[in-house]
Amino acid sequence: MPPITRRGLVGSSTAGLAGLGLLGAAQAAEPDAGQPRALFGTVGNGQVTLPPLDNAGDLAGKVPQRDPTTRRLGIAVVGLGHLSLTQILPGFAQARHVRVTALVSGDREKARVIAAQYDVPERNLYDYKTFDSIRNNPDVDVVYIVLPNAMHLEYTLRAAAAGKHVMCEKPMATSAADAQRMVDACRQAGRSLMIAYRCQYLPEYRELIRIARDKTFGQIRLIEASNGQNNANNGQWRHNRAMAGGGSLPDVGLYCLNAARFITGEEPVEITARITQPKDDPRFREVEDLCAFTLRFPSGVLASCSSGYSYHENRFLRLLTTEASVGLDPAFSYDNLTMQVSRRVGTSQGLDHRRWSPHNQFALEMDAYAEAIRAGRTPLTPGEEGLQDMRIIEAIYQAAASGGVVRMAPAARLDATRGPPPAQES
Repeated sequence: MPPITRRGLVGSSTAGLAGLGLLGAAQAAEPDAGQPRALFGTVGNGQVTLPPLDNAGDLAGKVPQRDPTTRRLGIAVVGLGHLSLTQILPGFAQARHVRVTALVSGDREKARVIAAQYDVPERNLYDYKTFDSIRNNPDVDVVYIVLPNAMHLEYTLRAAAAGKHVMCEKPMATSAADAQRMVDACRQAGRSLMIAYRCQYLPEYRELIRIARDKTFGQIRLIEASNGQNNANNGQWRHNRAMAGGGSLPDVGLYCLNAARFITGEEPVEITARITQPKDDPRFREVEDLCAFTLRFPSGVLASCSSGYSYHENRFLRLLTTEASVGLDPAFSYDNLTMQVSRRVGTSQGLDHRRWSPHNQFALEMDAYAEAIRAGRTPLTPGEEGLQDMRIIEAIYQAAASGGVVRMAPAARLDATRGPPPAQES
Protein backbone atom coordinates (compact mmCIF):
# COMPACT_ATOMS: atom_id res chain seq x y z
CA MET A 1 0.00 0.00 0.00
CA PRO A 2 1.43 3.44 -0.90
CA PRO A 3 2.16 5.80 1.97
CA ILE A 4 -0.68 8.08 3.08
CA THR A 5 0.07 11.71 2.30
CA ARG A 6 -1.96 14.86 2.95
CA ARG A 7 -2.29 15.43 -0.82
CA GLY A 8 -3.34 11.86 -1.41
CA LEU A 9 -5.86 11.86 1.43
CA VAL A 10 -7.48 15.13 0.37
CA GLY A 11 -7.76 13.91 -3.18
CA SER A 12 -9.19 10.49 -2.25
CA SER A 13 -12.69 9.52 -3.26
CA THR A 14 -15.15 7.88 -0.89
CA ALA A 15 -14.10 4.56 -2.33
CA GLY A 16 -10.51 5.40 -1.69
CA LEU A 17 -11.24 6.26 1.91
CA ALA A 18 -13.09 3.02 2.35
CA GLY A 19 -10.12 1.22 0.94
CA LEU A 20 -7.88 2.87 3.49
CA GLY A 21 -10.20 1.89 6.32
CA LEU A 22 -10.87 5.56 7.12
CA LEU A 23 -14.49 5.87 6.08
CA GLY A 24 -15.81 5.10 9.53
CA ALA A 25 -13.66 7.82 11.05
CA ALA A 26 -14.78 10.35 8.48
CA GLN A 27 -18.45 9.53 8.95
CA ALA A 28 -18.13 9.58 12.75
CA ALA A 29 -17.98 13.38 12.63
CA GLU A 30 -21.47 13.53 11.08
CA PRO A 31 -24.73 13.29 13.02
CA ASP A 32 -26.18 10.75 10.59
CA ALA A 33 -23.39 8.26 11.25
CA GLY A 34 -25.41 6.29 13.78
CA GLN A 35 -24.77 8.46 16.83
CA PRO A 36 -27.66 9.72 18.98
CA ARG A 37 -28.68 13.18 17.83
CA ALA A 38 -28.52 14.44 21.45
CA LEU A 39 -24.73 14.06 21.43
CA PHE A 40 -24.53 17.05 19.11
CA GLY A 41 -26.15 19.37 21.61
CA THR A 42 -29.21 21.51 22.01
CA VAL A 43 -29.79 25.21 21.39
CA GLY A 44 -31.87 27.43 23.66
CA ASN A 45 -31.87 31.01 24.91
CA GLY A 46 -28.99 31.86 22.62
CA GLN A 47 -26.74 29.19 24.10
CA VAL A 48 -25.48 25.77 23.02
CA THR A 49 -25.47 22.92 25.52
CA LEU A 50 -23.47 19.74 24.95
CA PRO A 51 -23.82 16.50 26.91
CA PRO A 52 -20.81 15.39 28.99
CA LEU A 53 -18.40 12.94 27.39
CA ASP A 54 -16.73 11.99 30.67
CA ASN A 55 -18.06 10.32 33.78
CA ALA A 56 -19.20 12.60 36.59
CA GLY A 57 -16.04 11.86 38.56
CA ASP A 58 -13.89 13.59 35.93
CA LEU A 59 -13.84 17.26 35.04
CA ALA A 60 -16.04 18.02 32.06
CA GLY A 61 -15.83 21.62 30.91
CA LYS A 62 -18.86 23.40 29.51
CA VAL A 63 -19.12 25.28 26.24
CA PRO A 64 -17.87 28.87 26.69
CA GLN A 65 -20.92 31.06 26.15
CA ARG A 66 -19.99 34.43 24.69
CA ASP A 67 -22.26 37.32 23.91
CA PRO A 68 -22.57 38.27 20.25
CA THR A 69 -20.14 41.06 19.48
CA THR A 70 -22.92 43.62 19.17
CA ARG A 71 -24.15 42.86 22.71
CA ARG A 72 -20.78 43.15 24.45
CA LEU A 73 -19.98 46.31 26.37
CA GLY A 74 -17.35 48.44 24.64
CA ILE A 75 -14.20 49.33 26.56
CA ALA A 76 -11.74 52.13 25.85
CA VAL A 77 -8.27 51.22 27.13
CA VAL A 78 -6.43 54.33 28.32
CA GLY A 79 -2.67 53.85 28.25
CA LEU A 80 -0.73 51.39 26.08
CA GLY A 81 2.11 50.36 28.37
CA HIS A 82 3.36 46.94 29.48
CA LEU A 83 0.22 45.86 31.32
CA SER A 84 -2.16 46.81 28.52
CA LEU A 85 -0.10 45.22 25.75
CA THR A 86 0.92 42.01 27.52
CA GLN A 87 -2.16 41.19 29.62
CA ILE A 88 -5.26 43.34 29.22
CA LEU A 89 -5.62 43.53 25.44
CA PRO A 90 -4.86 39.82 24.91
CA GLY A 91 -7.51 39.13 27.55
CA PHE A 92 -10.27 40.36 25.27
CA ALA A 93 -9.85 37.17 23.21
CA GLN A 94 -11.20 35.18 26.19
CA ALA A 95 -13.76 37.75 27.34
CA ARG A 96 -17.44 36.88 27.05
CA HIS A 97 -19.22 40.14 27.72
CA VAL A 98 -16.82 42.92 26.67
CA ARG A 99 -14.80 43.99 23.65
CA VAL A 100 -12.15 46.63 23.08
CA THR A 101 -13.63 49.47 21.03
CA ALA A 102 -11.25 52.41 21.57
CA LEU A 103 -7.64 53.18 22.50
CA VAL A 104 -6.13 56.24 24.17
CA SER A 105 -2.41 56.93 23.80
CA GLY A 106 -0.03 59.84 23.50
CA ASP A 107 1.74 58.03 20.65
CA ARG A 108 -0.49 58.01 17.56
CA GLU A 109 1.64 55.61 15.55
CA LYS A 110 1.77 53.14 18.44
CA ALA A 111 -2.01 53.37 18.79
CA ARG A 112 -2.47 52.70 15.06
CA VAL A 113 -0.32 49.58 15.20
CA ILE A 114 -2.20 48.18 18.21
CA ALA A 115 -5.58 49.18 16.72
CA ALA A 116 -4.82 47.15 13.58
CA GLN A 117 -4.13 44.11 15.76
CA TYR A 118 -7.42 44.39 17.65
CA ASP A 119 -9.70 45.70 14.89
CA VAL A 120 -10.24 49.09 16.53
CA PRO A 121 -11.28 51.66 13.89
CA GLU A 122 -9.21 54.79 13.33
CA ARG A 123 -12.10 57.01 14.43
CA ASN A 124 -11.89 55.44 17.92
CA LEU A 125 -8.28 56.42 18.57
CA TYR A 126 -7.76 59.27 21.03
CA ASP A 127 -4.86 61.09 22.59
CA TYR A 128 -4.88 62.77 26.00
CA LYS A 129 -5.97 66.14 24.60
CA THR A 130 -8.92 64.75 22.65
CA PHE A 131 -9.96 62.28 25.34
CA ASP A 132 -13.02 64.28 26.47
CA SER A 133 -14.67 63.86 23.06
CA ILE A 134 -15.16 60.20 23.98
CA ARG A 135 -18.46 61.36 25.44
CA ASN A 136 -19.83 61.38 21.87
CA ASN A 137 -18.79 57.81 21.10
CA PRO A 138 -21.62 55.28 21.53
CA ASP A 139 -19.11 52.45 21.00
CA VAL A 140 -17.62 53.13 24.45
CA ASP A 141 -19.46 52.09 27.63
CA VAL A 142 -16.48 51.76 29.97
CA VAL A 143 -13.15 53.56 30.25
CA TYR A 144 -10.35 51.33 31.61
CA ILE A 145 -7.58 53.51 33.07
CA VAL A 146 -4.15 51.87 32.85
CA LEU A 147 -1.92 54.87 33.55
CA PRO A 148 0.71 55.78 36.16
CA ASN A 149 -0.91 56.10 39.58
CA ALA A 150 -0.83 59.90 39.76
CA MET A 151 -2.93 60.12 36.59
CA HIS A 152 -5.80 57.95 37.85
CA LEU A 153 -7.59 60.88 39.49
CA GLU A 154 -7.63 63.12 36.42
CA TYR A 155 -8.84 60.48 33.99
CA THR A 156 -11.45 59.11 36.35
CA LEU A 157 -12.90 62.60 36.73
CA ARG A 158 -12.80 63.18 32.96
CA ALA A 159 -14.32 59.79 32.15
CA ALA A 160 -17.15 60.27 34.66
CA ALA A 161 -17.82 63.76 33.26
CA ALA A 162 -18.02 62.17 29.79
CA GLY A 163 -20.77 59.87 31.07
CA LYS A 164 -18.73 56.65 30.99
CA HIS A 165 -18.37 53.93 33.60
CA VAL A 166 -14.83 53.69 34.98
CA MET A 167 -12.54 50.75 35.62
CA CYS A 168 -9.26 51.85 37.19
CA GLU A 169 -6.05 49.97 37.85
CA LYS A 170 -4.66 49.75 41.36
CA PRO A 171 -3.43 51.39 43.44
CA MET A 172 -6.48 53.59 43.02
CA ALA A 173 -4.61 56.87 43.56
CA THR A 174 -1.58 58.36 45.29
CA SER A 175 -3.56 59.52 48.34
CA ALA A 176 -6.77 58.74 50.17
CA ALA A 177 -7.97 62.28 49.46
CA ASP A 178 -7.66 61.72 45.70
CA ALA A 179 -9.37 58.34 46.00
CA GLN A 180 -12.28 59.99 47.78
CA ARG A 181 -12.58 62.53 44.96
CA MET A 182 -12.79 59.68 42.45
CA VAL A 183 -15.57 57.98 44.40
CA ASP A 184 -17.49 61.24 44.76
CA ALA A 185 -17.14 62.18 41.07
CA CYS A 186 -18.51 58.86 39.81
CA ARG A 187 -21.35 58.91 42.32
CA GLN A 188 -22.34 62.44 41.33
CA ALA A 189 -22.20 61.51 37.63
CA GLY A 190 -24.33 58.42 38.21
CA ARG A 191 -21.57 56.21 36.83
CA SER A 192 -20.13 52.99 38.23
CA LEU A 193 -16.53 52.85 39.46
CA MET A 194 -14.60 49.59 39.79
CA ILE A 195 -11.01 49.14 40.95
CA ALA A 196 -9.24 46.33 39.09
CA TYR A 197 -8.42 43.97 41.95
CA ARG A 198 -8.08 40.98 39.65
CA CYS A 199 -7.29 38.48 42.43
CA GLN A 200 -10.71 38.89 44.02
CA TYR A 201 -12.34 37.57 40.83
CA LEU A 202 -10.22 34.45 40.46
CA PRO A 203 -11.68 31.02 41.30
CA GLU A 204 -8.52 30.21 43.27
CA TYR A 205 -9.14 33.12 45.61
CA ARG A 206 -12.91 32.56 45.79
CA GLU A 207 -12.10 29.05 47.02
CA LEU A 208 -9.58 30.43 49.52
CA ILE A 209 -12.24 32.81 50.85
CA ARG A 210 -14.70 29.91 51.16
CA ILE A 211 -12.17 27.83 53.08
CA ALA A 212 -11.47 30.74 55.43
CA ARG A 213 -15.07 31.78 56.04
CA ASP A 214 -16.41 28.20 56.39
CA LYS A 215 -13.51 27.30 58.70
CA THR A 216 -12.90 24.20 56.58
CA PHE A 217 -9.57 23.67 58.33
CA GLY A 218 -10.37 25.47 61.55
CA GLN A 219 -9.84 29.06 62.61
CA ILE A 220 -7.25 31.27 60.88
CA ARG A 221 -4.55 32.36 63.31
CA LEU A 222 -1.93 33.95 61.04
CA ILE A 223 -1.73 35.16 57.44
CA GLU A 224 1.69 35.37 55.80
CA ALA A 225 2.09 37.13 52.46
CA SER A 226 5.01 38.47 50.44
CA ASN A 227 5.17 40.06 47.01
CA GLY A 228 8.41 41.33 45.52
CA GLN A 229 10.57 41.61 42.45
CA ASN A 230 13.90 43.00 41.29
CA ASN A 231 13.07 46.15 39.33
CA ALA A 232 15.20 47.27 36.41
CA ASN A 233 17.20 50.43 37.02
CA ASN A 234 15.86 52.19 33.93
CA GLY A 235 14.18 55.32 35.21
CA GLN A 236 10.68 53.83 35.20
CA TRP A 237 7.89 55.92 36.74
CA ARG A 238 7.50 53.48 39.64
CA HIS A 239 10.65 54.98 41.18
CA ASN A 240 9.24 58.51 41.00
CA ARG A 241 7.30 59.38 44.16
CA ALA A 242 5.16 62.03 42.49
CA MET A 243 3.98 59.56 39.84
CA ALA A 244 3.78 56.39 41.95
CA GLY A 245 2.85 57.69 45.39
CA GLY A 246 5.41 55.37 46.98
CA GLY A 247 7.60 52.38 46.23
CA SER A 248 6.99 48.66 46.63
CA LEU A 249 4.16 49.11 49.16
CA PRO A 250 1.45 50.65 46.92
CA ASP A 251 2.64 48.73 43.86
CA VAL A 252 3.09 45.10 44.95
CA GLY A 253 2.63 45.20 48.73
CA LEU A 254 -0.94 46.25 48.05
CA TYR A 255 -1.72 42.69 46.93
CA CYS A 256 -0.77 41.33 50.36
CA LEU A 257 -2.74 44.03 52.16
CA ASN A 258 -5.85 43.58 50.04
CA ALA A 259 -5.73 39.78 50.26
CA ALA A 260 -5.62 39.84 54.07
CA ARG A 261 -8.66 42.13 54.06
CA PHE A 262 -10.84 40.28 51.56
CA ILE A 263 -10.02 36.79 52.83
CA THR A 264 -11.02 37.64 56.41
CA GLY A 265 -13.66 40.19 55.40
CA GLU A 266 -12.39 42.31 58.29
CA GLU A 267 -10.58 45.64 58.53
CA PRO A 268 -7.36 46.00 60.55
CA VAL A 269 -7.54 47.81 63.88
CA GLU A 270 -3.77 48.00 64.59
CA ILE A 271 -0.85 48.51 62.19
CA THR A 272 2.92 48.39 62.62
CA ALA A 273 5.53 48.77 59.88
CA ARG A 274 9.18 49.19 58.88
CA ILE A 275 10.66 50.30 55.55
CA THR A 276 14.14 50.49 54.03
CA GLN A 277 15.37 53.01 51.46
CA PRO A 278 18.98 52.19 50.47
CA LYS A 279 20.89 55.42 49.90
CA ASP A 280 23.45 53.83 47.56
CA ASP A 281 20.86 52.59 45.05
CA PRO A 282 19.54 55.18 42.56
CA ARG A 283 16.23 53.32 42.31
CA PHE A 284 15.40 54.38 45.85
CA ARG A 285 16.26 58.06 45.89
CA GLU A 286 12.56 58.88 46.27
CA VAL A 287 10.72 55.66 47.18
CA GLU A 288 11.13 52.75 49.56
CA ASP A 289 12.55 49.38 48.65
CA LEU A 290 11.44 46.95 51.35
CA CYS A 291 8.29 47.31 53.41
CA ALA A 292 7.32 44.92 56.19
CA PHE A 293 4.03 45.49 57.99
CA THR A 294 1.65 43.72 60.32
CA LEU A 295 -2.11 44.03 60.57
CA ARG A 296 -4.18 42.97 63.57
CA PHE A 297 -7.84 42.23 62.89
CA PRO A 298 -10.70 42.35 65.41
CA SER A 299 -11.01 38.54 65.41
CA GLY A 300 -7.42 38.26 66.61
CA VAL A 301 -6.01 37.21 63.24
CA LEU A 302 -2.58 38.68 62.51
CA ALA A 303 -1.28 39.31 58.99
CA SER A 304 2.47 39.52 58.45
CA CYS A 305 3.17 41.06 55.03
CA SER A 306 6.17 42.26 53.05
CA SER A 307 7.08 43.74 49.68
CA GLY A 308 10.24 44.71 47.88
CA TYR A 309 11.81 46.02 44.70
CA SER A 310 15.33 44.55 45.04
CA TYR A 311 15.06 40.78 45.36
CA HIS A 312 14.30 37.82 43.12
CA GLU A 313 10.61 37.54 42.27
CA ASN A 314 8.69 35.95 45.12
CA ARG A 315 4.90 35.90 45.49
CA PHE A 316 3.24 33.75 48.13
CA LEU A 317 0.24 33.78 50.44
CA ARG A 318 -0.37 31.38 53.30
CA LEU A 319 -3.14 30.95 55.86
CA LEU A 320 -2.02 29.20 59.04
CA THR A 321 -5.10 27.70 60.68
CA THR A 322 -5.69 25.52 63.71
CA GLU A 323 -5.77 22.41 61.50
CA ALA A 324 -3.78 23.15 58.35
CA SER A 325 -1.60 25.43 56.29
CA VAL A 326 -3.43 26.63 53.16
CA GLY A 327 -1.90 28.90 50.58
CA LEU A 328 -1.07 29.89 47.02
CA ASP A 329 2.45 29.86 45.59
CA PRO A 330 2.74 31.67 43.30
CA ALA A 331 -0.08 33.79 44.66
CA PHE A 332 -0.14 37.11 42.80
CA SER A 333 1.17 36.15 39.36
CA TYR A 334 -0.80 36.30 36.12
CA ASP A 335 -0.79 32.52 35.69
CA ASN A 336 0.17 29.16 37.24
CA LEU A 337 -1.44 29.94 40.60
CA THR A 338 -1.26 26.75 42.66
CA MET A 339 -2.98 26.02 45.97
CA GLN A 340 -1.24 23.88 48.58
CA VAL A 341 -3.03 22.39 51.58
CA SER A 342 -0.84 20.79 54.24
CA ARG A 343 -2.69 18.95 57.02
CA ARG A 344 -2.61 15.80 59.11
CA VAL A 345 -4.11 12.75 57.44
CA GLY A 346 -4.31 9.89 59.92
CA THR A 347 -0.85 9.50 61.41
CA SER A 348 0.95 11.25 58.56
CA GLN A 349 1.20 14.76 57.12
CA GLY A 350 -0.69 15.13 53.85
CA LEU A 351 0.12 17.65 51.10
CA ASP A 352 -2.55 18.45 48.53
CA HIS A 353 -1.87 20.49 45.38
CA ARG A 354 -4.76 22.05 43.45
CA ARG A 355 -4.63 23.89 40.15
CA TRP A 356 -7.51 25.40 38.19
CA SER A 357 -7.96 25.54 34.44
CA PRO A 358 -5.97 28.37 32.79
CA HIS A 359 -7.86 31.63 32.39
CA ASN A 360 -6.98 35.22 31.60
CA GLN A 361 -7.42 37.10 34.85
CA PHE A 362 -8.27 40.39 33.16
CA ALA A 363 -11.00 38.75 31.08
CA LEU A 364 -12.58 37.45 34.30
CA GLU A 365 -12.67 40.82 36.01
CA MET A 366 -13.81 42.74 32.93
CA ASP A 367 -16.63 40.26 32.35
CA ALA A 368 -17.68 40.47 36.00
CA TYR A 369 -17.80 44.25 35.75
CA ALA A 370 -19.94 44.09 32.60
CA GLU A 371 -22.40 41.80 34.37
CA ALA A 372 -22.57 44.18 37.35
CA ILE A 373 -23.24 47.15 35.07
CA ARG A 374 -25.99 45.30 33.21
CA ALA A 375 -27.62 44.24 36.48
CA GLY A 376 -27.33 47.73 37.95
CA ARG A 377 -25.47 46.44 41.01
CA THR A 378 -22.30 47.49 42.79
CA PRO A 379 -19.24 45.62 41.50
CA LEU A 380 -17.36 43.36 43.89
CA THR A 381 -14.47 45.87 44.07
CA PRO A 382 -15.98 49.38 43.88
CA GLY A 383 -14.18 52.65 44.51
CA GLU A 384 -14.74 52.29 48.26
CA GLU A 385 -12.55 49.17 48.25
CA GLY A 386 -9.63 51.08 46.72
CA LEU A 387 -10.24 54.04 49.04
CA GLN A 388 -9.94 51.82 52.12
CA ASP A 389 -6.63 50.42 50.89
CA MET A 390 -5.33 53.96 50.38
CA ARG A 391 -6.25 54.83 53.97
CA ILE A 392 -4.40 51.76 55.24
CA ILE A 393 -1.35 52.46 53.06
CA GLU A 394 -1.13 55.94 54.59
CA ALA A 395 -1.39 54.37 58.05
CA ILE A 396 1.43 51.93 57.19
CA TYR A 397 3.70 54.82 56.17
CA GLN A 398 2.73 56.63 59.37
CA ALA A 399 3.58 53.57 61.48
CA ALA A 400 6.93 53.17 59.71
CA ALA A 401 7.80 56.84 60.27
CA SER A 402 6.85 56.82 63.96
CA GLY A 403 8.05 53.35 64.84
CA GLY A 404 4.85 52.86 66.81
CA VAL A 405 1.36 51.45 66.45
CA VAL A 406 -1.31 53.14 64.35
CA ARG A 407 -4.86 52.32 65.37
CA MET A 408 -7.86 52.31 63.05
CA ALA A 409 -11.59 52.04 63.64
CA PRO A 410 -13.13 48.60 63.03
CA ALA A 411 -15.69 48.14 60.26
CA ALA A 412 -19.36 47.82 61.13
CA ARG A 413 -19.70 44.55 59.21
CA LEU A 414 -17.77 42.05 57.12
CA ASP A 415 -16.95 43.08 53.55
CA ALA A 416 -18.04 46.62 54.33
CA THR A 417 -16.39 48.09 51.23
CA ARG A 418 -17.32 45.36 48.71
CA GLY A 419 -20.23 44.57 46.48
CA PRO A 420 -21.71 41.10 46.03
CA PRO A 421 -19.42 38.45 44.52
CA PRO A 422 -20.10 37.66 40.86
CA ALA A 423 -21.50 34.35 39.78
CA GLN A 424 -18.71 31.99 38.79
CA GLU A 425 -19.15 31.26 35.09
CA SER A 426 -17.91 27.91 33.90
